[in-house]
Formats: sequence, C-alpha cells, structure tokens
Amino acid sequence: MCGIVGAIAQRDVTDILLEGLKRLEYRGYDSSGIAVIDDKGHITRIRRLGKVKRLIESVKKEKCFGRIGIAHTRWATHGIPSEINAHPHISENIIVAHNGMIENHLTLRKKLINIGYCFASDTDTEVIAHLLHYEQKQQGSSLHEVVLRTIPQLRGSCGMIVMDSYNPSLLIAVRLKSSLIIGLGTGENFISSDQFALLPVTNRFICLEEGDVAEINQQHVNIMNIMKNTVNRNEIELHIQYDDNNKGIYHHYMQKEIYEQPIAIKNTLRNRIKKGKIYFNELNNHNEKILKKVNHIHIIACGTSYNSGMVSRYWFESLANLPCDVDIASEFRYRKSIMRKNSLLVTLSQSGETADTLAALRLSKKLGYIGSLTVCNVENSSLVRESDMAVMTKAGIEIGVASTKSFTTQLVVILMLVSKLGSFNGMSEEIEHNILHALQTLPSRIEEILAQDQLIKNISKDFSNKEHALFIGRGEQYPIAIEGALKLKEISYIHAEGYAAGELKHGPLALVDSNMPVIVIAPNNKLLNKLKCNIEEIRTRGGKLYIFTDCNSGFLNCSNMKVISLPYVESITSPIFYAVPLQLLSYYVAIIKKTNVDQPRNLAKSVTVE
Repeated sequence: MCGIVGAIAQRDVTDILLEGLKRLEYRGYDSSGIAVIDDKGHITRIRRLGKVKRLIESVKKEKCFGRIGIAHTRWATHGIPSEINAHPHISENIIVAHNGMIENHLTLRKKLINIGYCFASDTDTEVIAHLLHYEQKQQGSSLHEVVLRTIPQLRGSCGMIVMDSYNPSLLIAVRLKSSLIIGLGTGENFISSDQFALLPVTNRFICLEEGDVAEINQQHVNIMNIMKNTVNRNEIELHIQYDDNNKGIYHHYMQKEIYEQPIAIKNTLRNRIKKGKIYFNELNNHNEKILKKVNHIHIIACGTSYNSGMVSRYWFESLANLPCDVDIASEFRYRKSIMRKNSLLVTLSQSGETADTLAALRLSKKLGYIGSLTVCNVENSSLVRESDMAVMTKAGIEIGVASTKSFTTQLVVILMLVSKLGSFNGMSEEIEHNILHALQTLPSRIEEILAQDQLIKNISKDFSNKEHALFIGRGEQYPIAIEGALKLKEISYIHAEGYAAGELKHGPLALVDSNMPVIVIAPNNKLLNKLKCNIEEIRTRGGKLYIFTDCNSGFLNCSNMKVISLPYVESITSPIFYAVPLQLLSYYVAIIKKTNVDQPRNLAKSVTVE
C-alpha cells in the first residue's frame, strides 16, 4: 500500500527510482510518479495512472535527469485514482511524496486557501507541500527546521520524503506511524518504505524509528527525533535474494507461491526441532522464563492473519490447555479490554508493518501484558523491532497480494508455539509427538494435493458465471472456510462468505438455491457426522455442493454434489492442509474471470494506513 523511493547521488538517480517502484508494485497501487531535480535546479515531474510500466515509458520519452529525486506508487485514500492526484506533489520549490493519512487535512486546506494557496489535487499530501512552503516563506529557515516546525501541525500517519529545488543537496525523511528505511551507499544514499526496493543498490540499512526525522545527503545521514534531539540508529546488513522478474514455469506469482508451500514449510521447520522438542533460536533464556509464566494468549491481527489467529485459538485451548482470545486489531484499538493475568500478546502479520496491528502493539505496552510476541515474515520490520519477542515464518518473499505461503507458514509457527507453551503447561509427550509428526509430514501431504490440482481446476469452471458463494466448516475448519471465502473474493471478485456450518439455520440458509455454490470443508474427524446433517439441509434446498473431504469420508458424487477427494492428512495439521485446495480454487476461478491475480483491484499487500 503506497510505496516511496528517494535517492541522492553523484550519478543520475532516475533509473534507481524507477527500479525501486517496480519492486514495490506488489504492495498494491493505482498510480505512480517521479520527480527529479537537475543540476540547474529545474524540477521534472511525471505522473501516470495505472501501472509503473506506463510511467517508465513516459520517463524514457522525457529523458529525465537528476542527482536527487523521489518516486511514489499511490493507493488512493483522499481523491480518486487519477494522474492529478498521483504523487509527488509540488508547492513551488517544495516536493513531497507521502504514505499515510492526514486526518486534519480539511482544516489545514481551508487555512491554506484563505492565505492564497491554490490546490490542484484532492489529496491530503498536497496540504503538506503547501504547508511546508508556507512555513519556509515565513521564517526562511533550513528545510530540516521547516519540516520539524510543520510536523506538530499534522494529525494522522505520515511517512514522507521532502526535497527542495532551491537546495537540491539533501532529502528530509519523516517517520510518523508509517515505516521508512534508509539505504546506505558510498557517496550516495537512499530511502524507501520497503527495503526490497533498494536491494539492487545496497544491502546496508538504517530503520527509522517512530518520530524520527532524517536529513540525508550524498555523504551523511543525520537523524533527530521530533523533540529535535540527535539520535543514533544501528546499521544493519540484509542478505536477501529477491528476483521480482522470475516466475519460473508459473503464470502468476500467486500460483508460484501456492506451489512453493511445501518448501516454505520445510524452511520454517528447519533447525527448529531438536531431540523431539521445538526450539526457537530467536528466543533466549529470558524469553523462555516469560513464556513459562503465560496463563493466557491474546492474539491480534488483521485480514488473513486474523483468520490464522482464529485457527490458533482452537489449538491453544485444545492442545496446550491455554485460554486464548482473538481480536481484529482495528477493533481492539478502540474498545476497552479487560486484562487477563499473565497474558501474552501475540501479533500476526506478513509484512510487520500493518498499521492497525502495530498501533495495537504500541497500545498494549500500557496495558500490562506479561510480554509481546510477533509472528512475522519480514526481518527488521516494525512489529519485529518493537515486540519483546519475534519468531520468523521464513516463508520467503511473497509478491502476490493474496496471502498463501505466508498464511500456511504462519500457522506452522503458531502450532510450534502451541507445542512450546504446552510443554510448559503440562502437555503430554504423546501430544507433543503428534504435533511434531504432523508438522514434519505436512510438506509431503501438501505436495500430494498440488499433484492433483487438475481436480480443482476442473470444478473451477462451474464458477465462471457465479456472483456469490458460501463456504462452511466446523471447529478449526470454520476459520479456514472464512479464509477460503476471502481468497475467492480477493482475486475473483465473487462475493463469498464463510460460515460456521452450525449457523446455517440462523440466516445463511435463506441464500441457498440452485444458483448458490456451497463449498464444504469436510475432513474425516469427530465433527463429520454433524457436518453431514448440514450438508443434507443444503441438498434438500437445491444448493450446489462442493465437498472437500478425506478419501475415506464416505461421500459420493450425485446430481447436485461434487466430491473433491483429498489425500489423508493428520488431524492436527488439517486446517493448514485444507487451506491449500481453496487457494487453488480461487486462483483457477480468477483465471477464468480474467482478473488481475497478483494485484487485485483496490487491495494492497502491506496495509500501512487504518
């Protein structure tokens, strides 16, 4: 969701900025733009609606040149997707690109109009540009001082880069509730909202912390906080392989990432099982002392990660005998919650930058949790740095907006945590053994599903003219039904809902007719007979059923029921296992619908605003 790249160097930075934008495409956006300042102080700004490719084509025609510049991919918040609303925004000599939302932008806009400023866009970001220009005119101080004076007037979230054509020798970067990272070079420096954008030019980074304001020139980086005190931030080196042009034999990143799940899960498990026990090298002795005191788990997450948390609750309570609550981060932030004794806060996020989850973590520090632990896929992300403990999923970079391998590896880590905490809480050795066995065999079980993907591809044709779908499941498969519905709506744009099967009679059954496909997750477990009763309720009302089930469950194909017979899987890991065919279903339906599989409309990979 929105991406920023900035660069200052002894060479032309145009191609660096454009390459950075290409690497940020996975975050989701609707328009893009670039602004550079040449050696005579002339600003060249080019903005385009749609894909970065269009911007690159336009830049080639214009022959841009500049040793300093900023570029941006926009995900619309204020103002429709359009060229005029695309970043960067300019107020005479001041150029700004911005991630986040300025909540008091209307008040500021009115003030600026009254003193003579004209607005060319509907964005909140243009308000920042004009406000900076006004403050600079009033006192004529340095750009750094102007930014520090302007920040207190802004309400909301703000990750931004500012440059000044009157002084094209520095960039100013601000981090307020929206992540920014500085890339360090030799005689050149960079800044971005995402480290992946800068990997072609550096692997040395400084992560800005909340409230940091950085002045960046070709040789130096100076960082202050909003209190105007100089602060030191550690330099880190990242060694990440990232080839955003390599889909290999696959047509889409989502397809590739679905098929990478067996390898991703093996990577998640690697070096974490020793002598029949779970071992996390991220957790030290002090961390383990905290975990031994935990009496309650409180999980906070958004979207797919929230669905992962819903599955986790079943595992923590049934396997580890630990009470567990799960909250949507955006709801937790704005309600009064009652603190449980010795409660561990667990945050789940693919990116580690999810705005609501990060805000919930910061709020939790005032509430008396025994500690905070994040499960995340991105090292050195904000959630990882700000949590007391962090366990990495090690899924590898996920480009497709719809989460697949991040979801399944997240569940693998959580199940390992269940075993770890359960061992501190009287879990039997038999259950520990069963968890480890199920996890170790899971990659091969998923490989068996992927080898039978033609079954799912065949039934996807039935959805070519559908506008609605229901997903149902029981127990720990209920959150998987919700996740399956989310995947279908995300990338095929079919309206889909997931329900607990026992809730059919309490409303959803009214929707069932011959045009309503109902996808049922039906593993051969203790709830299967109950689920069969729900299936009959749907059949007798003419619903079209698609049963994803174990090969030994006893279902037979009939006129309004198709059975997708899946390989055997251990009961403990069945929620992870059954998520995979639902991912495949959504993928193949999206192919038929000819939607943008990797970058579905209106969505973003990293949700960095409320």
